[in-house]
Amino acid sequence: MNNYIHFKKQRELGEILSDTFAFLRSQFKPFIATYFKIVAPYLLIMLIAVGFYLYSFSSVLNIGSSSGSLVSGVTMLISGLVFLVAMILVYAVSQSTVLHYIKSYTELQGQTDFDKIRREVYDSLWSFIGLGIIVVLSIVVGFICCFLPGIYLAVPLSLSFSIMIFMNKSVGESFSYGFNLVKDEWWMTFATLLVVGIIVGVAGYAFSLPAQIYQIASMGIFSGEMDALDVNSGFVDPVYIILYMISTLAQMLLNTISIIAGAFIFFNLNEKKNFTGTFERIQNLGKTNEE
Repeated sequence: MNNYIHFKKQRELGEILSDTFAFLRSQFKPFIATYFKIVAPYLLIMLIAVGFYLYSFSSVLNIGSSSGSLVSGVTMLISGLVFLVAMILVYAVSQSTVLHYIKSYTELQGQTDFDKIRREVYDSLWSFIGLGIIVVLSIVVGFICCFLPGIYLAVPLSLSFSIMIFMNKSVGESFSYGFNLVKDEWWMTFATLLVVGIIVGVAGYAFSLPAQIYQIASMGIFSGEMDALDVNSGFVDPVYIILYMISTLAQMLLNTISIIAGAFIFFNLNEKKNFTGTFERIQNLGKTNEE
């Protein structure tokens, strides 16, 4: 295929960024279709939980009303827990779907097998959740102990998920192998992740602006007639809730850019260490010559 993008090769920072967006452009329709077919149920639950949480949060803060505060508090707690669980599931399923899509794409030379992707996503779900919890806790502890260790740990551990999928390693092996992979390449990996993070962060902030501007305007801050009750009612405003949900959805989709870029970073480092893609191309060339 003319548009096929080889993941298994060495790339510089600029090439990683350009190929990330090139991959999204060439695979946009099948990728988005696969993504939503698998992630949509979890995403829908998360968005509904966000809406209920904002609604109940506004009720709890309602200064002018004391009735039903207990019910509102319980509702907020339940919706918050549902949102937390749904968010964990969405991030795990989302990351797994993107990486398994790339795995299928590389194995089939530009084609993908949806049934296999979906099956592997569900089969590896608990491994993703477990690895995600370990990675997050490790980075948090690193930041608590001192800011710099948290940054240092975030770089190799961000590759753990790609290692687990593309190298078929266990959770423990995936966690530890990232440190070996970024050895002598930490600064370049950090720079690439930083640039990708800035791009995704700025885009995500742009999508969150409509909800923020609407809430500020509805509270009367621009007009100078701000009312304390308006602060609470802003969270229950259906327009604000819808805008916030759209912003959350957009940020989840933008996160796929980081995951794809992370896959390119992994293959770049793996190629420098193990020359996997080079050996595969040599073997394929030999098979072609024999035929």
